[in-house]
Amino acid sequence: MHKGNDLSATEQLRQLISSQIAVSPSQISLHLCPTGKFNTTYFVEIAGSHSQLVLRVAPPDDRSQMLFYEHRMMRQEPFLHRLITSATDIPVPIIHCFRPKAPFIGRDCLLMSRLPGSPLSSQPRLPRRRLEALFGKVGECLKMIHSLHHHSYGYIRFAEDGSPLVDDYQPMNPQTEWVSAFVVMWNCLLDDIVRCDGYSAEEANFMRRLLDRHIKCFHRKVPASLLHMDVWAQNILTDAAGNLTGLLDWDRALWGDPEIEFAVLDYCGISEPAFWEGYGAERDTSPEAAIRRAFYLLYEIQKYIFIRRVRGRNPAEADRYRQHSLRMAQMLV
Repeated sequence: MHKGNDLSATEQLRQLISSQIAVSPSQISLHLCPTGKFNTTYFVEIAGSHSQLVLRVAPPDDRSQMLFYEHRMMRQEPFLHRLITSATDIPVPIIHCFRPKAPFIGRDCLLMSRLPGSPLSSQPRLPRRRLEALFGKVGECLKMIHSLHHHSYGYIRFAEDGSPLVDDYQPMNPQTEWVSAFVVMWNCLLDDIVRCDGYSAEEANFMRRLLDRHIKCFHRKVPASLLHMDVWAQNILTDAAGNLTGLLDWDRALWGDPEIEFAVLDYCGISEPAFWEGYGAERDTSPEAAIRRAFYLLYEIQKYIFIRRVRGRNPAEADRYRQHSLRMAQMLV
């Protein structure tokens, strides 16, 4: 929040919401959502109204605290939600407004509808058959998402009208092939990890050479599919019966090879047989695919070296991720 403002942080948020929905700040109640990791999320209730909203507030615009693709990543969500709702029946929130560097608080924020249900992470006792049905539905949804294509690859940010955001908001230059996009992503991630002393320069160079050594496995034609890249129990909403009611948090979306999405699903425990039944396609099990899978999993795991070290301020935990990543990499030598 802006320093020097006489209003409390909560009152600033009420003022912001009031300016967007023409309701008195005194009618607005805010409740902090406990599941937010990167953004700060609030449940919004309006006195005398049955409708409920969600306010998501981005962290301070400080690149030193973020991975290369996290900078201003909220700014792509209005376009993505509009694209998804126009092309699929996947349950995603309706975005009522997006405000970059919003007044009163000076941060990017999204005001959106609140979907029914609760995160799967809060329902550990869901019966197995219902959990399998849920994973199958998630598979169906991701199949629809992966059928949405673009002509360029990588982290590409679009304004709500579909035009590319200006260069300052682009984490990387869009690429014409997936292999070149992944090389850029891999090296940018390693740069971030070195920047926070998560890897030594020698360790990072080992990782760079390792990808060079196996790069031929990535030389294949794949469409630039829309990828969620953050499907895990906290971003899957369900009702009490285990029915899917929402897929949340599209700000980490990427255009590229669906196999990298599958690696995230592996890591998060979603890629169960029921998921693949819903997805309706068999996974590539070739030796080349196994190598790609290892690199994609490393891409997912290595980010936690930075996250734990920089935002978590837990160098010991970060080093455990570092050691685990290096052990995995040695298996590719």
